[in-house]
Amino acid sequence: MPIPVVTVEEMRSWERHSWEAGAREDDVIRQVGHCIAGTVREGTLPGSRILVLAGRGNNGADALATVPPLAPDFRIETLRILSPASQRDELARALEARPDLILDGLFGIGLNRDLDPEWVHLIHQVNESGLPILALDVPSGLDADTGLPRCAAIRATTTLTVGAPKVGLLHPEALPFVGRLEVAHRVGLVGNPTGTRGLQWTLAEEFIEEPRRPVDSHKGTFGHAVLIAGSVGYSGAAVLSARAAARALPGLVSVLTPEEVWSTVASQLATPMVHPYSPAHRLLEGATALLVGPGLASDSIRDALRSEVERIWDGFPGPMVVDASALDWIPRRPARQGLRILTPHPGEAARLLGVSAPEIQADRVGSLRSIAQRQGAVVVLKGHQTLVGESTGPVFVNPSGNPGLAQGGTGDVLAGYLVGLLAQNAHASHPVQTCRRAVWKHGAAADRLERRCRNWTAEELAEELGRV
Repeated sequence: MPIPVVTVEEMRSWERHSWEAGAREDDVIRQVGHCIAGTVREGTLPGSRILVLAGRGNNGADALATVPPLAPDFRIETLRILSPASQRDELARALEARPDLILDGLFGIGLNRDLDPEWVHLIHQVNESGLPILALDVPSGLDADTGLPRCAAIRATTTLTVGAPKVGLLHPEALPFVGRLEVAHRVGLVGNPTGTRGLQWTLAEEFIEEPRRPVDSHKGTFGHAVLIAGSVGYSGAAVLSARAAARALPGLVSVLTPEEVWSTVASQLATPMVHPYSPAHRLLEGATALLVGPGLASDSIRDALRSEVERIWDGFPGPMVVDASALDWIPRRPARQGLRILTPHPGEAARLLGVSAPEIQADRVGSLRSIAQRQGAVVVLKGHQTLVGESTGPVFVNPSGNPGLAQGGTGDVLAGYLVGLLAQNAHASHPVQTCRRAVWKHGAAADRLERRCRNWTAEELAEELGRV
């Protein structure tokens, strides 16, 4: 189950409920310490030097609770900061030792005032070290509701927030301070928090189980994904999306591509069937899911396909994924039949709504709902922490992925994988969940690649999808 994104008061209410239900604060702090230690172990080599910065409150207690589980395998220096002015030199000496990681436990979500100049100087001192920083619950100095610094804030590499994500950590202004956001959600608190913003944080554990494939199944059981993709100069998009579609294991994958690039696309694909595009091609009648958009970017194909996309938008009865250039060609209204899924990045979303990309980024949830309502569609609004949702109901925040996805072709991989899933009845009957599954696995594949090699490519991403 996903968990709500909460305000500070909603988090406090959850904690009060837990204490009333018999949970013990000491036990929760101990569990938080073990969660933090697990995160450290995942990304830090044994024997590394770790500098623990602990403040006065519960955030400092959480930081100190990491020491016992980490001590056997790491060289740890603990610095309890009680007087920033008098401990400036002590901190400077600790930073000069160049620890491999800093654990930031100076301030938590209880900070409700601007920081004194001494604290501002100390936080700048930590930031200017250029060392990797893991912030505990919230980067020290950042307001967990507004996402704005209280005069200064730690610029973390990763933030491990406790229990549930705080709404301020998702604000665009908070991103330079939060870094990668992760959630330690199993820490001994009772039940689940109540969130009022309609945002839900996706958990990896939701996608461990795949729908079972019957033992007497055949390729017809799992549908036929058809992709209209590729054009002169953009044939690679068709290849990437087709390879990703095959990784979702539909019964069949077919590509309809302009005759000018048919041989180029066909020569790079073994399993998917490749045909020259025709508006009356019989494959469109047998498709159980359709993708339109990747690589349809040349001037010639744009003129030829614009009217065809409008016809398909209304006429195709099954799930239809619209991506890339085709997003500019669909009617600005719901389709007359069938499930529709749109996968815009902020620039494409801006064109759909007739606004600027910064306006989309300033209100990503509102933008998603506006597009979904006007188009009658499920919307996947791509970007950092991709959003999935409809015009009403919860909007889901995806936690997986990394900046390596900011390269050409990765969106084609996502669109292809999504249509490969939607071709199968078991997935098409739960479209929002299927979109969330595709987005999470796409990001998780990128994270696996990033851990092995930082200069991975979109071709490798399509392959890695099969290993997540």
